[in-house]
Amino acid sequence: MVQQPMIVGRPALVVIDIQKDGGLPVEVGGIPRMPGFDRVVATTERLVAAAHVAGAPVIFVQEAHRRSGVDFGRELDGVEGRHCVEGDEGTALWPTLLPGPDDYFIPKRRYSCFFGTELSILLSGLGVTTLILTGGLTDVCVHYTFADAHQHDFWTRVVEDAVLGSSEERHEAALDAMEYLQSGARRSSEEITSGFAALGSDPAVPSDELVEVV
Repeated sequence: MVQQPMIVGRPALVVIDIQKDGGLPVEVGGIPRMPGFDRVVATTERLVAAAHVAGAPVIFVQEAHRRSGVDFGRELDGVEGRHCVEGDEGTALWPTLLPGPDDYFIPKRRYSCFFGTELSILLSGLGVTTLILTGGLTDVCVHYTFADAHQHDFWTRVVEDAVLGSSEERHEAALDAMEYLQSGARRSSEEITSGFAALGSDPAVPSDELVEVV
C-alpha cells in the first residue's frame, strides 16, 4: 500500500479532550488512562505553537456532560465511570491548552468530535482538507473522530506521540486501526511540526489546487 501524503491542502489541528481530569486517578476522573499525560500535554503545546506560526486553524474540543446525566447515553455501560461533568474542575480544558482569540472551540457530548456538533460546518467554512488529531483517548474519542473524518473524506493524521489511550494495548491497537483506514495516518510530532513549517505562514490554497506535503 502506497503511503499517502502527510498534509493535503489546508490542515487543521484538532486538540481532543485534553482536560484537567487527564492527570487524575481513575477513581476521581472516572476514566482509565495509560501513563504519559504530561508528555501529551507538552507535545501538543509545541504542535499548537507550530500551527499558529503556519496560520493553520487550531480547534479545541471538550467533552462535557450535563450534571443530570441525561446525555451520557450508553457511555457508562463499559469500563468508564461518570466523567467530564459540567462544573467539575476536572472537566475544564488544561490551562496551557486553551483556545486563543484566533482559535476555535467545539463542545461535545459523545465520543466523536463530529457527532452532534458543528465541526463539519466549521471545517467546510475554513476550507480544511486534512485533519491532524491529538489528545485522548486514542482508542475512544480520537479513534471515533478519525473514523468519522475518514467517512467525511478528510485526509486524517494522528500524532502518535501526542495521543494517550486507556491502556498501552488499546492505544497501539487503535493506532493500527487508524493506519489501516489511511496509509500514513500515523505520524510523529516532529513530522507534523516540519510539515507545518513547510507550509509557510499561510496554508490556504486556491480552491482548484491541492498542495501536498509528504
